[in-house]
Amino acid sequence: MKKENTPKAEKKKNGSSAAEKKNESAEAKKTEAAEAKAADAEEDGEVNADDLFKHRVSINMTPENSWFSASEGGLISLKIINAEGEEESFERVVIRRSFPVTSPDEFLSVREPDTRAKGRGSEIGMIRNINIFDKKTVDLINAELEIRYFTPIIHRITSAKEKFGYNYWEAETSAGKVSIVLNNPFSNIRVLEDGRIYIFDMDGNCFLIPDPTKLDRLTYRTIEIYL
Repeated sequence: MKKENTPKAEKKKNGSSAAEKKNESAEAKKTEAAEAKAADAEEDGEVNADDLFKHRVSINMTPENSWFSASEGGLISLKIINAEGEEESFERVVIRRSFPVTSPDEFLSVREPDTRAKGRGSEIGMIRNINIFDKKTVDLINAELEIRYFTPIIHRITSAKEKFGYNYWEAETSAGKVSIVLNNPFSNIRVLEDGRIYIFDMDGNCFLIPDPTKLDRLTYRTIEIYL
């Protein structure tokens, strides 16, 4: 026996069709907006519109497919053989550590710089271990990383106060005298297996105590409760 559509079923079917049309319309509007933005950016000379719709494949970077060099402006330039087997050059790249505290020499993300038109830069490739490259390249990359991940060493804490849940420290460091403000030190003071202590302040700055056993009494008592 053939089933006849009831008004309820017809209503449900029509409702589904309407929802599908609504979704299709929303997707079409998003695509139109993206294309319009790309066209405007290209017209302003900011970016090639086709680049906004490309998906870059990150490569495993080795000395055989990646060549780093210093540009005239003191930046890092790069030439690679990409995933398609084609040679590609970048006037400037930025390098970020995936694990800045525990594995500073491993899993380095090499990326295009962020731009207003394209947003966050795409990852070009990953360096599994920096030490597979020659000394000149290692020194070049490390110089860039030292600027990005500047970590002053704390020699001593001269003053420590707590107010409204925040800790205010005055400290003497390898970068001179600094004021450190901590929110929840238990979460922002990290002790590694080798004994090193990393301290992260409210502004995202990182400080290092290489060997807590060499600290003066006041400094050690200040941090001891959080270890």
